[in-house]
Amino acid sequence: MSEEITREEIIEQFKGNKVLKGITIAVGVLVVGVLVYFAYNTFIAKPNELASNTQNARGIMLLEKDSLDLAIEELEIHADEFNGYTGGEVAQFGLASAYFKKGDFEMALSTLKDVKLEDIYLSTMAIGMQGDCYSEMEDYQSAVEKYIVAAEKDKNDLTTPMYLFKAGLNAEAAKDFAKAAEFYNRINEEYTSYAAQNGIEKYIARAENSSTK
Repeated sequence: MSEEITREEIIEQFKGNKVLKGITIAVGVLVVGVLVYFAYNTFIAKPNELASNTQNARGIMLLEKDSLDLAIEELEIHADEFNGYTGGEVAQFGLASAYFKKGDFEMALSTLKDVKLEDIYLSTMAIGMQGDCYSEMEDYQSAVEKYIVAAEKDKNDLTTPMYLFKAGLNAEAAKDFAKAAEFYNRINEEYTSYAAQNGIEKYIARAENSSTK
């Protein structure tokens, strides 16, 4: 790769990478399904909690099938009806996911800001998706800030390096190459498996070369 790289080229490289966006959505929807199952078994003695979770099933199924308009219609009802209950918050997260997949990033972001989830993993994904929204709207600095919050919220070998990587890409898009190199180097030092799988060294070289120009 040439050491000369423009801001536009960086933006095109990472915005064209469907894997980055897909990771958040795919994992988020998977976690929604797991949480619904978990909540069903945990709150079976609590009628409102039980109802809030079991009634999400159709909306989540529609979301997984990319029937986005129907999913939005279904999840809006449950998010409003069970606001404050586990299932209501899960429905709101699913609703934000549907808006995001539909390309309505401002609506997705607005919806995510009101989500209150006790589950640490799912709440991490909600913060990360806010970063995705900002990134799609080309507010790269805000995206970096959200990705770092998500990366630090629950340190693990899956979400932490994923969000550090996204933070690095967005820092590059904002032309903060020194910060991008910092994020990439942290992945390389602390999350070696993720670094190896994603060829992180080439990103380090690119950011470091760009930061010296």
